[in-house]
Amino acid sequence: MTSYGTIPASPGTPSRLEYVSRAKERIKAGLGTRRPWREMFEFHSLNLPSSFSDAVERVKTNASYFTMNYAIVVLLIIFLSLLWQPISLIVFIVMMVAWLALYFLRDEPLVIFGRRITDRVTLIILSVVTVVVLLLTGAVANILVALLVGVVVVIIHAAVMKTDDLFFDEATGGLLRSSG
Repeated sequence: MTSYGTIPASPGTPSRLEYVSRAKERIKAGLGTRRPWREMFEFHSLNLPSSFSDAVERVKTNASYFTMNYAIVVLLIIFLSLLWQPISLIVFIVMMVAWLALYFLRDEPLVIFGRRITDRVTLIILSVVTVVVLLLTGAVANILVALLVGVVVVIIHAAVMKTDDLFFDEATGGLLRSSG
């Protein structure tokens, strides 16, 4: 019997296709917490808060509800700010790939020189390396301004987005929007 087109894989090691498939599923699961963009921009749900305490409460609630959307908005603003600094943009993309490979898409514990590295250590090391490498590119002011703009955009949106139709769902342990 011939086996044209098959790629042999050792039984103990997952194939690259399996890794890509698992990575794709993990990305979908992570983005699954993202709320529909249409929901973020419903004009009938936008109005000014009645007081400062109401604004703070809205920011807390909406930050919890739209967490993934807000993270995407901030990362997009930082990405756009780096378009005019190609070296920094390349470093940003390389560090994003490193974060995906070493932190977000990992199924098994990270082992270096026979020692198991915890998620906390990985997070700290990746954070420090990211900051240092971006500092070395000379785009510090650009990145800080973009981050500030992103945070301001998020806070303004979170403050003016009504939260009256949100409720806590005990089954999922999160906020849901009522359909009515």
